[in-house]
Amino acid sequence: MCAVPQGANPLAGMIRAEIDDDGPMPFARFMELALYHPEFGYYEKEASQVGRQGDFVTSVSVGAAFGQLLAYRFAKWLEAIDGPVQVVEAGAHDGTLAGDILEWLAANDEPLFARLRYVITEPSAKRQSWQAKRLAKFDAQLEWRDSLTGAPEIRGVIFCNELLDAFPVNRIGWSKAERGWFEWAVDWRDGAFCWEPIDGGGAAWRSLLPAWPSALLDVLPDQYTTELSPQANAWWRAAADQLAVGKLIALDYGYGPDDWPTANQPDGTVRGYRCQKLVDDVLTDPGEQDLTAHANFGLAKQSGEAAGLQTELFTSQERFLNGAFAEMLQSAPALGQALDVRQLQALTHPAHMGRPFRVLVQSR
Repeated sequence: MCAVPQGANPLAGMIRAEIDDDGPMPFARFMELALYHPEFGYYEKEASQVGRQGDFVTSVSVGAAFGQLLAYRFAKWLEAIDGPVQVVEAGAHDGTLAGDILEWLAANDEPLFARLRYVITEPSAKRQSWQAKRLAKFDAQLEWRDSLTGAPEIRGVIFCNELLDAFPVNRIGWSKAERGWFEWAVDWRDGAFCWEPIDGGGAAWRSLLPAWPSALLDVLPDQYTTELSPQANAWWRAAADQLAVGKLIALDYGYGPDDWPTANQPDGTVRGYRCQKLVDDVLTDPGEQDLTAHANFGLAKQSGEAAGLQTELFTSQERFLNGAFAEMLQSAPALGQALDVRQLQALTHPAHMGRPFRVLVQSR
């Protein structure tokens, strides 16, 4: 279960030093450092990671059609709101999706574009600079915030695409003998990072555990593993609290409200990606590969509803995008005919992004 870091890796050394000082490290902390360390984190590196030449493909990297369909759908929602409106994007990476959305709105809905403010929530100064460079032509429409917390209320759309899967997660396991949950932490032994079970008694993830029925717990295999992300849940709740009127939407791959825990993933869903391939050991070479885990739409749904939002839709990306395209063809045939259908097919193919990716829409 151990993987030796490849070559000199300064981040691996930092993680090892923290483990030496504090003991086994919750995987959420390991993942946070591996992805978001300000100097060595995977998402802080300027090298292209996305697309066919990178480590993984996203809906955005397929082409502009994804942003164009989102822009069309957002425009319909925003037209129902009077006065100034905002589109808030979290997890904008290098700004490509923001550019696709703003390009479409500027070209096809000038009245709405004139009263629109596009807000990017981005805690990283480095990523803000990438975004500002790519979106320079839309500078008058743009605003950056470090987070949603403490910001003015939003009238419009708050959305994230493939963000929930990138929040740090705690890996938890089921002990049949103890009939309770423990945490898989990261330790260092014999020159390698290893998984180490710890109690995690007062950890924040315990408050997210559902009251699963005894009949279900009875059939979970020993050391059945899954994930919980207090950070993802806190972000969704903060977004819901900031939404005065409009929609909160996430597009991602993950568990639906009715399919977690799942029997066919007894080792959980944490995955590493590098050069378009799954990495066997997610503890290998931190900062040099992408790390993800399934979004938990059921917990997000509950958090939004607890903040007073109404759940309007939970569906596949296939149905969501095809529905927007069909509506576009009916209401504005020229716009629909201008869309790249090959890109739409890639985004909605059931065996690729169409069904594994889900869409949750809540509103106030």
